[in-house]
Amino acid sequence: MDIFDKLINDFQSSSAWLEFSVLIACLLLAYGAMRGLHARYGHLNDGKPSVWIGRHALDGALFPLLALVLVFTSQEILARFSTVFWLRVAVSLLVSLSVIRFVARVLSRTFPHSTVVRLIERIFSWLAWGAAVLHSIGLLPQVMEELEALQFNIGKTPVSLLNLIEGTLSAGLMMVAVLWLSTLFEQKVINQWVSDLSMRKVAMNITRSVLILVGLLVSLSMVGVDLTALSVMGGAIGVGLGFGMQKIASNYVSGFLVLIERALRIGDNVRVDGFEGRITDIRTRYTIIRALNGRESIVPNETLITQRVENLTGFDVKFGLSTNIVVGMDSDVEQVRGILLEAAAAQPRVLKTPAPSVALVDFVEQGLQFSLSYYINDPQNGQGNVRSEVNLAVLRGLRAAGVSLPVPKQVVQITERGGVVAQAAEKSS
Repeated sequence: MDIFDKLINDFQSSSAWLEFSVLIACLLLAYGAMRGLHARYGHLNDGKPSVWIGRHALDGALFPLLALVLVFTSQEILARFSTVFWLRVAVSLLVSLSVIRFVARVLSRTFPHSTVVRLIERIFSWLAWGAAVLHSIGLLPQVMEELEALQFNIGKTPVSLLNLIEGTLSAGLMMVAVLWLSTLFEQKVINQWVSDLSMRKVAMNITRSVLILVGLLVSLSMVGVDLTALSVMGGAIGVGLGFGMQKIASNYVSGFLVLIERALRIGDNVRVDGFEGRITDIRTRYTIIRALNGRESIVPNETLITQRVENLTGFDVKFGLSTNIVVGMDSDVEQVRGILLEAAAAQPRVLKTPAPSVALVDFVEQGLQFSLSYYINDPQNGQGNVRSEVNLAVLRGLRAAGVSLPVPKQVVQITERGGVVAQAAEKSS
């Protein structure tokens, strides 16, 4: 009970009004500084909430960090003249709030739609607040001693529960710091100096991989893991990659080759195994191709290296469309041809060169079959809407000119069958 006696003694002997006044003053100073920083730099973060400044003045991690510095300085000064209680509690809470804000902002920017990451944030927040409360009341050292006493063996090495918790937290915080540094490097260096999207992706993947590897090694050395023992693990991983993970390794290497060689780039229109669409992202193991109708195809990167891929993107690539129509046998061919060409030329997305063309392709039972061919160079904006506008213009032109449009034989048969059924129904009634 010595800890609680000291806690009660500090509470009774402390000057609450003075400490609360100092605390409020520190919070107001931190808030004023954040308002100024947010007004000056808040709009420079590509529309996303900043890790430090946040979307609003109090959202970022910098506010509790500034408040922590001011409160801790005030605590050290007041501790020379009187007993401090409330400022000590505030320091513990602000430390936890600063770490929680930093971790949450980095993870939300890196994994904006991950429910697992949201769960990890909540668990980490509860652990941080619990550690802050234990530190405020002076029980944290005793809890750490109890955790140190709980030991178990991993092979021949004794490991305590405290070492396991410290290792997990240090590795996690190191990974969060690595993600923040990689994002900062991407925004400040890669986005400003590398204009090509594919090369930007290569630089980002290499930077993040190197930083994660360095961060993992540093975090392992911080918890006392002998890095020389990793050579055996590295050999085991190499054997695993050679046998069980060769497809994953092949896709990973193929992704880097696609990005480095720049034969395919993000934004290119391609056709892979009969699927045609636009490359929206090239990831470590697969490439995402989105069709014009919104469907997405996930293509392993190895496929882009080992199989035939048609790149439809280029300044001289045109996308051809066509419309087939049948008119009456007694129709004026030149009149119909002029109506079809005029309907295609009236659409702004239809290219003038090569010009639209009309061909009389067949003599069918219903009449004359014409084919209207035309080209566009922006299929990413949709092909069906252009074809629809051309068809509507053709229909309006033919009807205005009085050109006969025969009814398809199948429709006539269906209509006749309906009449027979109707007559049979009348007789039965």
